[in-house]
Amino acid sequence: MTEITVTENDGGQRLDRFLAKCFPLLTIGRQQKLYRKNCIKLNGKKRPLDTRIEAGNVIRLYVSDDLLSSRKNTPPTDISGEVDVIYEDENIILVNKPAGLVVHEDADNTADTLINRIISYLYAKGEYDPDKEHSFTPALCNRIDRNTCGIVIAAKNAEALRILSEKLRLREIKKQYLCLAHGKFDKPHDILTAYLEKDSDSNTVKIYDRKTPTNLTIKTGYTVLGFDGENSLVEVELLTGRTHQIRAHMAYIGHPLIGDGKYGSNKLNKKYGYKYQALCSYKLTFDFSTDAGRLNYLNKKTFTAPKPEFAEKFGRKKTIHGT
Repeated sequence: MTEITVTENDGGQRLDRFLAKCFPLLTIGRQQKLYRKNCIKLNGKKRPLDTRIEAGNVIRLYVSDDLLSSRKNTPPTDISGEVDVIYEDENIILVNKPAGLVVHEDADNTADTLINRIISYLYAKGEYDPDKEHSFTPALCNRIDRNTCGIVIAAKNAEALRILSEKLRLREIKKQYLCLAHGKFDKPHDILTAYLEKDSDSNTVKIYDRKTPTNLTIKTGYTVLGFDGENSLVEVELLTGRTHQIRAHMAYIGHPLIGDGKYGSNKLNKKYGYKYQALCSYKLTFDFSTDAGRLNYLNKKTFTAPKPEFAEKFGRKKTIHGT
């Protein structure tokens, strides 16, 4: 018999999903067979496998040891990349991701990812110990493209992850971007509406001006901060959050981002010498309109990333929009 005491980071999960995370060989199908044989008990009783577990619950497994090999969750110790911390407390960490770094492992199984850097950082600080966790690992709450720089949120505990995921879904966390777009905009600010459809095979999106059964409505707000005679420095707020929305929407209206290899102009990219798209998730505001539990202290706080290189370079020739 094996006994597991549910920790705070494990609470709120379904019993079957928790066990599958802890013991990879205990698949949902195998658990159902064990359940029928009365081999899985929660607090001394046979409970449905979809029961939500809580901190302090005791799970007893009457199964052979060969089914209970634990998941391997050793933090990577050979990750040398730095973590540029913008803000950190006991629940969350905001980091400034550099352009060129993937957030999670990709098809190339890249080990040097943003999440692995964060996990290694927290492990070195003694804030994360996989030996004390049954199922939780620090996790990213949002993501940005490999070649976009700026703020990414990570949760240090399961409750923070749950709350922030919900706040992002409710759009109670505002994200603003800086970008360098080609040309002069007709209006100094506007809210654009269009329709986006994703092509998974090519990992690109297409923008349309009419709604169809398969595309999604997008809304992109922008304010022009300056024009240097060739390009515009623009602040963008995503009123919807879709794949490649800013890059594709700006290109669709005739203002592709400088450095964008997918939606931009190779000729312009070569001219200006940008290796990555000039796009930065530079400002984040917690704007809760519903209860945020243990994260209520973050409400109305705004955090800003350091000014990206393209914005620093832009300032030298800038003329104010409309002059």
